[in-house]
Amino acid sequence: MANVVIVGTQWGDEGKGKVVDLLTRHADYIVRFQGGNNAGHTLVVEGKQFIFHLIPSGILYPEKKCLIGNGVVLDPGVLLAEMQELAESGLAVTPKRLTISANSHLIMPYHIQLDLGSEAKMKQGQKIGTTGRGIGPCYGDKINRRGIKAGELLDADLFRDKLAANVAEKNIFLTQILGVGPVSFDTIYAQYQEYTEKLAPFIGDVSVELDVARKAGRQILFEGAQGTQLDIDHGTYPFVTSSNTVAGNACIGSGFGPAHIDTVIGILKAYTTRVGEGPFPTELFDEVGDQLQRKGGEFGATTGRKRRCGWLDGVVARDAVRLNGINGLAITKLDVLSGQPELQISTAYEEGGERLSAMPGNIRRVARLQPIYEKLAGWQEEIRHVRHLDDLPAKARAYVQRIEEITETPVFILSVGPDREETILLRNPFVK
Repeated sequence: MANVVIVGTQWGDEGKGKVVDLLTRHADYIVRFQGGNNAGHTLVVEGKQFIFHLIPSGILYPEKKCLIGNGVVLDPGVLLAEMQELAESGLAVTPKRLTISANSHLIMPYHIQLDLGSEAKMKQGQKIGTTGRGIGPCYGDKINRRGIKAGELLDADLFRDKLAANVAEKNIFLTQILGVGPVSFDTIYAQYQEYTEKLAPFIGDVSVELDVARKAGRQILFEGAQGTQLDIDHGTYPFVTSSNTVAGNACIGSGFGPAHIDTVIGILKAYTTRVGEGPFPTELFDEVGDQLQRKGGEFGATTGRKRRCGWLDGVVARDAVRLNGINGLAITKLDVLSGQPELQISTAYEEGGERLSAMPGNIRRVARLQPIYEKLAGWQEEIRHVRHLDDLPAKARAYVQRIEEITETPVFILSVGPDREETILLRNPFVK
């Protein structure tokens, strides 16, 4: 038996969906524990692409059980749309295949209005680059003890009372501060009554279900969203998401005891990307950056925005290993680097004459960082067909080995293409 956490080590978009899909073969339960539909996990199976924003990636395996933990903020309309799309693909989502924590908080229409309106009011240079999905305002209500939980959909009087209070409060802010139109209590109430009819059978106690599974010797995979540098506490604040993306939140966001976690796998893209605003020390503004963007198909799965691209940031990778307690790495998109004559990895930063080996907390200092690079030889061969480490070009193996040395962490998985089968599995975290 093993319980494994998957987290992103950079600014998200590292390819977590594919790795979760790969490891789901060996798991019995797959759990989302934070974020919302601002996350997008893309899978390619037998040439067909699937993008999930809320449902755990393991849903593609009919015999597996997926769970949405209390740390997730849930937009019921988005979830139902995903369920409908899967049903149309021949993968019906039933309560036997999915449980939603009664303690997960609901994204309401006023959260989306607040998200969009607040971002629009910010001056250029202050914008966060929010996806506009209502994630931040929903987490804000949770912390301010004004949130509405999924389980409260099942208590019509409680839901009605909490919704009325929230609509009255939020409409004052929407109209008088943000200068946008109010939301309608009647419209929201009617819409969420429809959602309740469809989602009620799925709402349950995820913590209890996971405890029963653990005691029965089942294997559990925790699926993180976004990346370590987007963590609300440990990322490049304020250009971060609204939840804790690090591995410690797998326990908090699902109600699972930390003593029962066996392995943490960090997903590390072979280069670095970032979507939206915020500092990015190794960002490339030349033809190499454009090549990585084109060959890697670097567009956000959730927003469709073009991703900024740069060389691999070894400082960010080391920080992620420390913050998450990572036992093994899964390197993704190694194939995108094929054809580059020379590669670079940032091993430290320089700022004001000072050499830094970790990301500083002051965002203005982060914006001034200059990466200190180490150069490595590139390789010309295409590698998507490779299934064994020894068959990789020597220079590709040297690149992987250098990543292990910089992070002081072994590589468990190498992804050499987008498809499920285009993978080199060096060590299975579910096999002791």
